[in-house]
Amino acid sequence: MGVRYVSTNGGGGEVCFRDALIRGQAPDLGLYVPAVIPRLTSDELYGFRGMEYHKIAYEIAFRFLEDDIPKGELARITRQAYDFDVPVERVHGRVHVMRLDRGPTASFKDFAARMMARLMHYYLRLDGGSVTVLTATSGDTGSAVANAFHGLSGVNVVVLFPEAEVTDRQRRQMTTLGGNVTAVAVDGKFDDCQSMVKKAFADKALLGLKLSSANSINFGRLLPQTVYYFWAHSRVADNAGEKVVFSVPSGNFGDIMGGVYASMMGLPVERFIAATNENDEFPRFMASGGYKPLRPSKACISNAMNVGHPSNLARLFNVFGGWMDEQGRVKRLPDMDALRRLIWSVSVTDERTRESIRSAYSRWGVVLEPHGAVGWSALEEYLLASGDKPAVLLETADPAKFPGEIVSLLGFEPKLPDSMSGLESRIESYGRMRAVYNDLRRFLLAGSTP
Repeated sequence: MGVRYVSTNGGGGEVCFRDALIRGQAPDLGLYVPAVIPRLTSDELYGFRGMEYHKIAYEIAFRFLEDDIPKGELARITRQAYDFDVPVERVHGRVHVMRLDRGPTASFKDFAARMMARLMHYYLRLDGGSVTVLTATSGDTGSAVANAFHGLSGVNVVVLFPEAEVTDRQRRQMTTLGGNVTAVAVDGKFDDCQSMVKKAFADKALLGLKLSSANSINFGRLLPQTVYYFWAHSRVADNAGEKVVFSVPSGNFGDIMGGVYASMMGLPVERFIAATNENDEFPRFMASGGYKPLRPSKACISNAMNVGHPSNLARLFNVFGGWMDEQGRVKRLPDMDALRRLIWSVSVTDERTRESIRSAYSRWGVVLEPHGAVGWSALEEYLLASGDKPAVLLETADPAKFPGEIVSLLGFEPKLPDSMSGLESRIESYGRMRAVYNDLRRFLLAGSTP
């Protein structure tokens, strides 16, 4: 039997991957997590050193899906999903930047969205079913999900975004596709959008829409995000057993949860650095052991990380024996000592973020955007105290998505990737609504058109 999935809230029993993927969120409002984590041997890790990215993706996904999807189909899906480069660039010493910005929307969210969309489409084709993918975004998730699902039969996509907290280019990547993709600007913050989405999943009046999620509340998003940690390790470690430091810009904590699951599968990790912006609810929790969501969230220049309560903390608590419910209420604390041994967390101000963009370019010729700069600042702080270690910063987006900050700080316009060429001239179409759940409910029941 393949890996089964259970809810972080403990209800509903076990489900297969297909059900966890299509449902997105468990009926008891918990998040699906693997009941058992598959393990890799040292020999298997060593074998990754000579593999292409899409083949490593196949090997990781197969451990979770071996009884859920034929090998040939899975190989086709990973090959099609990852048809772009994933550079791991040495900056100095043993410090590297992994560029997760070479996909079709120039964001790390492409890695999860492209594979997830293909897996969902595969299952929907089997029974001729349909689904409405409802997603909240703080910046890059929406464009990646919209692009990945655009034009797929049987899938209707609705993306909610905080109108005042995404860049012009981020918005246009969502609002210029049309077809089966509907973007909606919400007069509120990301946490408002996320709360509305969660309420929709619990609303029995919407059962006929067959809602699913492409946010990182869906385990189908996290599974692909484990892969690039194995890829980076295979490129920077001297041997299969050497431990690596990973600095992860963290907002909703889906990205770092992919790394945590990778470590549970056997990836040698020295430490994860959970680098947040001024939305510092997690660093404060790590320091004090007391958790309190930050409401409202703060608007920072690393806008995709403006999250006052990360949904994936429920999964992180679960891994370490704790329990956090869907509202962010701590029912049982995790093993704090074990959690602190694996993860170190720090909050980075906008001022420090800007200084990191300037210093990374002036010292090393590296152009970072605000999210990557948060991770870079945290990594420098960590290595200053811990010494020279193999380390990888996850750069999560192309600097061209944030031209205002780059021009202001470095004095030049970042080069526009081919995937974003002509974006400004495309026609936009999107809806608007208040940050009120009943508005979303009426919108969905009316057919979700702008």
